[in-house]
This record gives sequence, C-alpha cells and structure tokens, in this order.
Amino acid sequence: MPIPRTWLWHGVRISVALAMAYCAYLALRQGVGTYQARKSTPAALEKAIHWDPANPQHYDALATLMHQYSDREDPAEVVRLSGTAVQASPMQADYWADLGSAYEWAGRTGDALRCFERARDLFPLSPDINWRLANFYVRDGKTGPAEVALQRALLGNPDLRRPAFALGWGATSNNQELLAHMIPAQADVLLSYLDFLIATKRVDAANQTWARLLGLHLSFKVRDAFPYLDTLIQANDPDRLEQAWTAMVDRFPEQLRPRVAYPNRVINGGFEFEILNGGLDWRVLPTPGAAVRVDSLNFFDGVHSLRIQFDGKHNLDYGNVLQYIPVHPGTFYRFSGYMRTEGISTDSGPRFQIYDAEAPSRLFVSTENLAGSSSWSPERLEFTTGPDTRLLVVRVARPFSHKFDSLIAGTVWIDQISLSSAE
Repeated sequence: MPIPRTWLWHGVRISVALAMAYCAYLALRQGVGTYQARKSTPAALEKAIHWDPANPQHYDALATLMHQYSDREDPAEVVRLSGTAVQASPMQADYWADLGSAYEWAGRTGDALRCFERARDLFPLSPDINWRLANFYVRDGKTGPAEVALQRALLGNPDLRRPAFALGWGATSNNQELLAHMIPAQADVLLSYLDFLIATKRVDAANQTWARLLGLHLSFKVRDAFPYLDTLIQANDPDRLEQAWTAMVDRFPEQLRPRVAYPNRVINGGFEFEILNGGLDWRVLPTPGAAVRVDSLNFFDGVHSLRIQFDGKHNLDYGNVLQYIPVHPGTFYRFSGYMRTEGISTDSGPRFQIYDAEAPSRLFVSTENLAGSSSWSPERLEFTTGPDTRLLVVRVARPFSHKFDSLIAGTVWIDQISLSSAE
C-alpha cells in the first residue's frame, strides 16, 4: 500500500527541522568555543575544546600557550595537543611547525626536524615557517641549511632582515659564507646587511659586502652608500674611503663627476650642485640660530654661493658646514676660499678652519676672523701635513665669544673653496 503524500511531506519537514536544529546546535557549540578561545587562557581554551572538539585551532592555541607561558612544564601534553591539531588539519603548515617546537621541547630532535621540514614543504616560501626552521637548524648545529632558510625568511619579510642577519652571525662568523649562501644578490638586502654590519662594528665584513655590492653591478642610490663611507671615516681609513668615492663617481658619473675639479681636492667647491650631506661632499648640520642655504643672488664666481645667516639669539660654537678630504702625509697644501660678510656682530666672526680629522692636535690652521660687513675677499692658508695626517676636515667655523655682547647676528657667504697640493 503506497504511503500517502501527506505523510511523506510531513516526514520531509520533520527531517529538515531536525537537521536545522542539529546545525543550530553545532553552531551554538562552535560559537561558545570561539567565545572561550578569545579569552586566551588555558582554562578558557580547555572549555573551547569541550564545546568545539573538532576545531584544531583550539588544540594548537592551548599547546602554544602551555609551551610558552604555563608554570607547569608538561612537554608530553603539549605534544599531544599539537599532534591532535595536525591530525585534524594535516595541510596546515603552522600546526606542523608548532608540533616541531613541541617535539624539540620534549627532547625528540629527530621528530622535531621531521615536523619543521614538513611545515616548510607545505609552505616553502613562508617567511615565518622558514624563520622557525632556521632557528631550529641553528640550535641543532646545521649551519648550511639554516642559511638557506634564513635567505627565504628575509626575502619574504623585510622586518626579519636584522634578526636574520644576527642569527646568521650567531651560526657562523664567516662573512664570505653568509654572502655566498644567505644574503641574496639584491641591492636592498645587501644595503640592509651593510647597515647591520656597520651598526655592529664589523668593518672588515662591511668592506667585503661593499665589494660584493659593487661587483654585482646592482642599482642603488648615491645616498645609500653614505653610512658605509661614514664608517670608513670613523675607522680612519682614507685610502679605502677615497677608493669607495672613486667607485661612486664611476657609478654615478652624471651626479658626481661634475663636482670633481682636479687638482682641487674640495668636492663641489663652488656650490654649483646640490649639497649631498654625506660622502666626500659638503655636510650641513642643522642647528638653532643658523640658517644655511645655497644662494643664487650673491656669489663670487659661477652662479651660486653658500649663505649662512645667524639670527642674533645665540652665542654659537659653530662648525656645521664641513667636508672631509683625503690627503697625503708629508705634503705641502694651499687652501683658498672666498668669503663675504654683512652685519656680523660680536668679536668672534666666521672663518675657515682646517684640521686633522683623527687628531686635531696634529694639524689645526685657521683663517682670520671676519666681523662687520665686507665685500668678497680671498682667505688663504698654506700648511704641510704631518707623517700621520691622511684625512682633513675643512669647515666654516665661528667659536664661542667670551665678551658680554656675545650673540651673533648677520650673514656670511662662502664660495670657490679650493685645496690643492704643491705638486
């Protein structure tokens, strides 16, 4: 006897209602589980697992919390929880990495390695996975694989560059090995690495890295090299400094070559080009009380000069316009520069000073003090460098005034600065 259609319809409606009720029940359990998980405490995560036992995130989160913050060490329980997360979601790379950390904590290094490498295989370009794998390799004494993983990490996440460089040096102090296997042939990464070496005072490694950057003929900006050049200045290595600047001139001929006017050793002596504030070009160090700019209205020659205007509110010990110049020891030099003043107050006015960059006591010469107003006039010096002088500073200076009326006001212009040897 056939079943009446009415009964079939009621049966379908009841089945649908039961299914919807079950779905609502599951959604409720999942919602409660999610709510508890957000509290991020061990007790709350245990409740989240109770309400939503099929969600691997709760097991992984509880394992991570117990591993990192729990007062009660229980590696076996952390392994169990992480393993449950992996079983529930075997294609999730983070869960495999967390299981690797759990195994390592439990002293099961072989299992840890298997899990970390499985995580990498699932997500080979992940910076986070490779960072964690690299740290494990370093702890396990596997320097070569660590360098490969670190390269992937720093390529994928620029924020990991400094930590990756530090970890690489923790694994090996062989900079050539790091350059060959960890540091990719990319200008931005090499420059970041160069900055790291400078900051950590690894000058020899910085020299090697600079040579690699140049040898690869990678594109970068002029100012990117200034931290390295400053390191050579601080290291009192004028020979390498001059070589590096020459390489920069060759690399950027349109920007730098016109600034060089041999035999004048002063770069951009007429201020006809933008001041670079680094390298062997002029540096202008800002300070309250003195405004510096290139002037195209008042000049001795060419079409520009440099103007320094004092506001009359400070008794400045000023020496903030300067340039480093490599020179030869035991050599006779002639200096000249043109200066014009207007309304310079106090007994201590602007002048040119030249001194040994490493030890001013070896060599320190100065032109005459200028005060009041004067037209363009040449300021000249002659001197012989000592046996140890190889790097000079040429600067515009105004020492403190010791008079009662000591606040300096007025303007000075400088132009056509020159330093050449008698040769």
